[in-house]
Amino acid sequence: MSDEEREELCDLARGVRRQLEQLARMGAYAGAVSEDAARALAGAPEAGAAPVAGAAPVAVAVADTVAGAASAAATPSAQRLHLIREDLGDCTRCKLHRTRKKIAFGVGAETTPLMFVGEAPGAEEDRRGEPFVGAAGQLLDRMIAAMGWTRETVYIANILKCRPPGNRDPQPDEVAECLPFLRRQIEAVRPRVIVALGRPAAQTLLATTAPISALRGRFHQLAGVGVRVMPTFHPAFLLRQPDRKRDAWSDLKQVIEELDRLGIRSPHPPRS
Repeated sequence: MSDEEREELCDLARGVRRQLEQLARMGAYAGAVSEDAARALAGAPEAGAAPVAGAAPVAVAVADTVAGAASAAATPSAQRLHLIREDLGDCTRCKLHRTRKKIAFGVGAETTPLMFVGEAPGAEEDRRGEPFVGAAGQLLDRMIAAMGWTRETVYIANILKCRPPGNRDPQPDEVAECLPFLRRQIEAVRPRVIVALGRPAAQTLLATTAPISALRGRFHQLAGVGVRVMPTFHPAFLLRQPDRKRDAWSDLKQVIEELDRLGIRSPHPPRS
């Protein structure tokens, strides 16, 4: 291999590494890199060094890595969500399948800067197979509308896809089975901000045991994804404690301001 060819390969490897790092930050690429490609991405030899054995296979491996990353990034979010739903299937991974009626997977825009995550389906969601469609869901719709968005322009999901008996809190074994699917939904939708609705959702997303009163009112970072999380009260709690709606609206106004800072405007003017 000539010095010129070697330097060209170095430039290619450095470019691929930068591209993969960017895609990983976006959640669009998490594929494995082959051993040859990993060596190339770690830094090819400088000009003037001894010829590299197997340089052509390395170049092919790097090209394959680029193609794989580009393919992952180019896969439409709707298709990715469809594949996630297919993988979930008629889930029997935890005990909740014995008592549920329907799986409530997620609803809304396939790609959106704003996502809402609750804890689990309730009775009406279990009956209809859609998150937040009961009384709490109606309040959530009004909260979203006050922000200038609609149910169709955000994405709504839960930590659990199946209703726990009696609407009890999610249990660790149930969360362990369901959380990987939620993380894949987040990677597919690519929100810039997630509103965590209630204590179980906030604690699960942020891997903390802090109470919602200590978490709400300020932004947190979702580990490994680069998405900002704003915990606030669950709509069901607000129905029981309407005097806390003012606090929840204060949290949502911070979300509006953050999206505005990012150059993202709501489809409709938010309530002042």
